[in-house]
Amino acid sequence: MISAVAEMYDIHPQTLRLYEREGLLRPSRSDGNTRLYTDEDLERLEFILNLARDLGVNIAGIAIVLQMRERMEEMNRQMQGFVDYVRTEMLSRMQGQKNEPQAGLVPIRRPVVVAVKTAKDTARKESARS
Repeated sequence: MISAVAEMYDIHPQTLRLYEREGLLRPSRSDGNTRLYTDEDLERLEFILNLARDLGVNIAGIAIVLQMRERMEEMNRQMQGFVDYVRTEMLSRMQGQKNEPQAGLVPIRRPVVVAVKTAKDTARKESARS
């Protein structure tokens, strides 16, 4: 509840209402419309209070920092998903290629050597024939 959270963190309930109005906090509501704060909400509040109290960041700055933090977390989730995909793909290819001793994870293209005739080569062959 808002009064319990305000007392725990030594802030005015209006401050919590302001954070909610500005979209910094999103507590759930009970059937009686009472704000209910989860552990995640409290962790977020502690982060907000750290920015405001210790670092002197204003509400607009806090909003920007929180947005950047959420984007970084999303990018981290995407990167972890990619790493998991690559790991799974690698393991499945390794399992499928156990019977092929020289098979690699990445196919190796053999270089193709093409002979190129130059005017000098043609002249040498003609002089050798004479």
